[in-house]
Amino acid sequence: MRVLSIQSHVVHGYVGNKAAVFPLQLLGFDVDVINSVQFSNHTGYLKKWEGDVLNGSELDNLLVGLERNDLLKNTQHLLTGYIGSESFLRSVIRVLKTMKKHNANVRYICDPVFGDNGKLYVPAELVGIYKKDVIPLSNIVTPNQFEVEQLTGITVNTIEDAIKATNALHQVGPEIVVITSMLLQGKKDTISILASQRLRSEDGTSEDHLWCIETPVLDGSYTGTGDVTAALILAWSAKDPSNLGIVLEKTVSTMYKIIETTMKQRDGTVAGKELKLIESKGIIENPPTTFKAKKLS
Repeated sequence: MRVLSIQSHVVHGYVGNKAAVFPLQLLGFDVDVINSVQFSNHTGYLKKWEGDVLNGSELDNLLVGLERNDLLKNTQHLLTGYIGSESFLRSVIRVLKTMKKHNANVRYICDPVFGDNGKLYVPAELVGIYKKDVIPLSNIVTPNQFEVEQLTGITVNTIEDAIKATNALHQVGPEIVVITSMLLQGKKDTISILASQRLRSEDGTSEDHLWCIETPVLDGSYTGTGDVTAALILAWSAKDPSNLGIVLEKTVSTMYKIIETTMKQRDGTVAGKELKLIESKGIIENPPTTFKAKKLS
């Protein structure tokens, strides 16, 4: 299976494509890579960063070369992460539509990386484009708590709020919605992850299957976790498309162990908190069964 991954890239560390490609390759996927930005390091470093940003026309040029050489027909998945400009996001839509000309069954896994902890880190107009133009084309969408609130207008304080938010996203298109991290009221030491799959019948009816996992909060904050999570969801849902509960268990258990490994080896610096992906190779290939998913419906 082949994936086209369009995300950020850093020379040092593990975010964006640097975080997503390695797990996908370990799990048996060929990955074609387009870097939406190329930075020296992620933007959380105290002494800033240097690098370049790919614009929409440059992405269009890459698409022309891929199509001219007939390199899209065997690609089954599109994965997107951080996108920093309107022109680039609209070009991503053209990429998807071009891919679907060659393979109508291409799956689009959209990680709408635009904010966290109550703050946007992309221009505000991108949220509207995601809502109106991108999410309806997605098969799987993996927002965090803040992002799903921005996409749906629903404040998520409880698991019931989260279910309402997944329903709102299902209404506009995606079959699978995974809210990848939530801090809910009354559960300050717990991260909640909710996955919902809407199965649609030919007669127009539908049925939602919801799964939830709760994990302890690990000490510290780590960049790239959402990027790895989206890649793992892509991989395991492709391998086991009819068992979202197992997909969630493998994804969350793997991610928890990666963070735990990183936490144990950190040294107090920003660089020391980069995800320990290489050290976690065995965990990625053979996910532990640390957490079991609870079926909600």
